Formats: sequence, C-alpha cells, structure tokens
Amino acid sequence: MRQLGLVCGLVIGLLMGTSVRAEVTITPDVVYGHKSGLAMTMDVFTPTENANGAGVMFMVSGGWYSRWQPPEQMQGRFKPLTDKGFTVFAVRHGSSPKFSIPEAVSDVRRSVRFVRLNADRFKIDPQRLGVYGYSAGGHLSLMLGTASDDGDPAASDPVERVSNRVAAVVAFVAPTDLRIMVKDAPDRLDAYARFPALDLDLKLAEEDSPLVHVTPDDPPTLLIAGDKDDLVPIEHSRTIHAAFEKANVMSRLIEVAGAGHGFRDEDARRSTESMVEWFQLQLAP
Repeated sequence: MRQLGLVCGLVIGLLMGTSVRAEVTITPDVVYGHKSGLAMTMDVFTPTENANGAGVMFMVSGGWYSRWQPPEQMQGRFKPLTDKGFTVFAVRHGSSPKFSIPEAVSDVRRSVRFVRLNADRFKIDPQRLGVYGYSAGGHLSLMLGTASDDGDPAASDPVERVSNRVAAVVAFVAPTDLRIMVKDAPDRLDAYARFPALDLDLKLAEEDSPLVHVTPDDPPTLLIAGDKDDLVPIEHSRTIHAAFEKANVMSRLIEVAGAGHGFRDEDARRSTESMVEWFQLQLAP
C-alpha cells in the first residue's frame, strides 16, 4: 500500500508561489488547516484553458503514509484529468506513523470542507467535487463517500461549518473493512504488520471501515481492483460493491484480470481512462 498513491492541491490570495507549466497552473502548498503545530497542505493543478468547473481531490496516501513531492513531478499523473478541464487538488494528510488512520480521515474531511468553502477562489462548483485515491488513498476516498456530514453550524471555525460530502468517488485497490486488517483481527495477513497505521483496536477499525457506513445517500462510486491482489484482496471491493448495490447506490466494479496491487502498461491506461470517464459522467454540469 505504501508505494502507491504517494502523490498529491489553490487559494488565490494565499499563494506561496505559482508556476505555469504546459497548460496547467500549479499552486503549491496551500494550507487547509493546522495540527500539532504543523500545517496541512495541498497542491492545486488548474487548467489554464477549458476548465469545466469541477474539482477532483486526490488523496496522497499509500499505507496511510502521506509524503511530499515537488508538484511539477506530479503534474503528469493528473494530466488525464486536467486535459479534460478538471481542477485537481492533491491532498496530504497527517502521515503514519505519527498520525493514525482516524486522524487521517479527519484531515481529509477538513480538506473537502476547505475546498468547498473556497470554491469561488478556485473557480469551481462546490457541488461538483469528486475524490479518488489508490490503496490507503482509496480507503480515505471511500470514507469521504460513505461517512461524511453536512458540517457543524455551531462550530467556531468557519471551515467546520461546511459540508464534507463529495459527488463522486473512484477507489483503486482500496481496503474497505479494516476489521480484518488491524492488530486484533484474527487471521489477518502477515503483511499488515508492516503498516503501523493498522495498530488500531477493533472498535476504531469499525468506525473507519467504509463498508460499515454504506447508506442509500452515498455518491456514485467506481471501484477498480486486481483479481490477483495479495495485499488488499479483491474481496474488499467485491463486498462493498455488493453493499452499494443492496443500498441502491450507483456503483461499478472493474476487476482487472491478472493484476496485483497496482496496474502497469495497458491495465494502467485503461483504469485511468475509466476513472476520468466516471468523473466526466458524474460531475457534468
């Protein structure tokens, strides 16, 4: 999980240096909150032409580690989306091992609230926000899809008064039930001992398992997984897909034959195309 999704969003007026490369304006290190004396940041990739007014948030997370990279090095990853007019927000959360999965979930919820509150500055429609990620980033994306809220109108922080709901989700090779992955889970895979973020008790694992939170008001969700994944077995995606169907949530599962925990070559190209098409369909004006 760690090697995937380690990539990751613009407040005009909070600029810390903006650069233009190709047809995208990059606004790095936008601060969406603080904790433990640290800033939580995102990079923003804005099409300079033909912007479609929709935003897509990418969860920078692999194994619930969230690492910084120069945004110019990440721009190519988002080109399939920015070429279609989407503004992309690459969101970093408090990283394992210092911060836990519940804290990461709280961070990304705040990131959605922040982007929605500042939608005018980003020149996007606050009701047309999508989210996606790989592995742990897919888990966080599904938590935003299944366990979000409308904000707390009594909060002193204006960001916390805003909804963190999203309009569409794409989750690649995503864990959906932490109850079978954490330290107290019977028969958990030995590989999970390598991920300190999974050092949770079963109660917290349940609270942060997307599968537990599926309800009929969840947004349209695309799941993409390899049928030979031995780190996050495809049953994770199959089980939540069945739960979405039972709840009458629009959902699709793409099973990539022969693929493990990550895609290469033609599998990578096709899965990326499917992701872009999903956001085009679900976030259209």
